[in-house]
Amino acid sequence: MKIGIIAANGKSGQAIVDEALSRNLDVTAIVRGENKTAAPHSLKKDLFDLTYEDVKEFDVLIDAFGAWTPETLPQHTTSLLHLSDILSGKTNRLLVVGGAGSLYTDADHTTQLMEGKDFPESFYPLASNMSKSLTALRKRSDVNWTYISPAADFRADGERTGEYLLRGEEFSVNDQGESLISYKDYAIAMIDEAVSGTHIRERISVLSK
Repeated sequence: MKIGIIAANGKSGQAIVDEALSRNLDVTAIVRGENKTAAPHSLKKDLFDLTYEDVKEFDVLIDAFGAWTPETLPQHTTSLLHLSDILSGKTNRLLVVGGAGSLYTDADHTTQLMEGKDFPESFYPLASNMSKSLTALRKRSDVNWTYISPAADFRADGERTGEYLLRGEEFSVNDQGESLISYKDYAIAMIDEAVSGTHIRERISVLSK
């Protein structure tokens, strides 16, 4: 299996690269500058300049792109639309590192986590823009996408436990009442989905046991 990882130099991207390599998968880091990952292959190109010719060899394209400043936050949506356009009608799969803020807190799926009174105000702009990107992705029946939301507490420096809980659209906690996952355990879930292709055109979520 050949996997291309966009924004592989980022923290989540590097964790996903490492997990894929540990399973002897063929990994290419797609980066704007120097490849700082352990991936043996790299493609130096901006996400927005990618064409289908660039990515056609990958069975799975993993999007670990992130934008953090007010002026770049809309790129969460525009980047996914660009990737969807180049993969439209193709068999390649697109897996997306998503956000937790858009998880639902009710069975009717009318209220999102980011709308709760306890949701940190400083995180709302990022969460709302990532939610918009998921909404746009849901409209793409021409793309084999999967959106994977992490737990609310997404820990870059967390340990790799080797285990995780797989959930769906609704916010959930583990037996300790916690919603957390490390980047390394999240990477396990991401590569599990890359290999299995179980949740086509679905949003799933993962958290630590």
